[in-house]
Amino acid sequence: MLAKVKSCAVVGLEAIPVEVETDTTPGLFSLTIVGLPDAAVQESRERVRAAIVNSGFHFPYKRLTVNLAPANIRKTGPIYDLPIAIGLLASTDQVPREALEDVLVVGELSLDGSTRHVSGVLSMAAMARQEGIHTFFVPADDAAEGALIPDVDVIPIKSLAELVGHLNGDQVVAPLTTDLNLMEQPPAALDFAHIKGQEHVKRALEVAAAGSHNVLLSGPPGSGKTMMARALPTILPGLTLDEALDITRIYSICDMLPTDTPLIRARPFRAPHHTVSHAGLVGGGSTPRPGEISLAHRGVLFLDELPEFNSRALEVLRQPLEDKVVTISRASGRLTFPANFMLVGAKNPCPCGYYGDPKRDCTCNLSTITRYQKRISGPLLDRIDIHIDVPRVEYDKLADDRLGEQSSAIRARVEAARERQRGRLTGTALACNADMGPAEIRTYCRLDAAGQQLMRSAMQQLGLTARAFHRILKLARTIADLAGSQQIQPPHLAEAIQYRPRQLS
Repeated sequence: MLAKVKSCAVVGLEAIPVEVETDTTPGLFSLTIVGLPDAAVQESRERVRAAIVNSGFHFPYKRLTVNLAPANIRKTGPIYDLPIAIGLLASTDQVPREALEDVLVVGELSLDGSTRHVSGVLSMAAMARQEGIHTFFVPADDAAEGALIPDVDVIPIKSLAELVGHLNGDQVVAPLTTDLNLMEQPPAALDFAHIKGQEHVKRALEVAAAGSHNVLLSGPPGSGKTMMARALPTILPGLTLDEALDITRIYSICDMLPTDTPLIRARPFRAPHHTVSHAGLVGGGSTPRPGEISLAHRGVLFLDELPEFNSRALEVLRQPLEDKVVTISRASGRLTFPANFMLVGAKNPCPCGYYGDPKRDCTCNLSTITRYQKRISGPLLDRIDIHIDVPRVEYDKLADDRLGEQSSAIRARVEAARERQRGRLTGTALACNADMGPAEIRTYCRLDAAGQQLMRSAMQQLGLTARAFHRILKLARTIADLAGSQQIQPPHLAEAIQYRPRQLS
């Protein structure tokens, strides 16, 4: 007897349909799984057999063949346990085959028949809606995640016996619904109000947040670079539902979604150590997976001690910073992962950290300082919009009991600026000023006569590249948005220019 159950496989960030075909014929007992399965899928033979028996059902000790179609796509992970078990039960008439016509089934099985968590459920539910499948059976632990996708009945299944009872009509399990309005952004651990001094750095970070611009903080140890970078997410605008789903899909595929958080509502903040590998930073591996730059999608990628990172890993950031995606090519094909993130780097001016410090002498010689600064290439520095020096904080400011401006007040200005940008960019796929290309810059970043003269002088004196020219215009547009100005005025342009480094090291 032949039975078919719809399931799926995850390739990159997308789920694709997989049909689990089970065939039962008389003969000596054997259970063969074909269709390019990996070791985890092959091991499902013993899990499925034990789960069926321990759930009180009859396991057919015959010649059993399971085909995972299409056969040219590699099947990985234990998500096929539940559809294989249901297929075997349907092929022996313990489950009605007509009940499997418009359903999608995924899930790992324990030996006692209970279901276990699987990753990538959000992408699977999205695929079910795209394919017109209206019922999706998933492990109970993952149902809240799948229920985020509308127009699909996501039914939480705790065990194989419960699913069989539902399909036979003995005990119907109700679909799970998720109330998105109850998922509020968690409170922040840091607040700009607790950062003493550094008003000019706070202003630079406010401008960066308003337009999603890249930032490089440079200063001596203990000046507050890391603390301010970690406080940056508290002034970023809240996520839209589409952005939250976009981020959640990535974390679900990587199996990094907290069990009690089906939807991520806070912008990601990723801070990998400088020993991170090339694949860990940008993604890759034999089976390509998203890296830190994709995990920071729609959020912040913070690289502390930037010159200490492997130069090869830093250089591959250049293309994602421009294109907002990273493409990983393998012999088996190409995968593209999203990588629209804010890069925030922090560095010391020299190995000892005190070059140029007025209070403490630097112990490095000039050649050491030059070699240290050249660890970050000019092309990468040219892609960073805001370069800001972070000096040491004086005692009087540290001892002052008065609090600074709260993050909520700064965030209100940032959200107002972002709202102006969304209104201006309506009808495009762009979300903020940093996303603008040459066509949008030409339309929305026009300069008056005084601004053109100022820009001409800056190009000549600073030796700016064409890329730096466009980035200054986008940055000036953001500063004008914060000021509520329809046009870029010379003060806005002057502030944008002063954020450029005087020379590229």
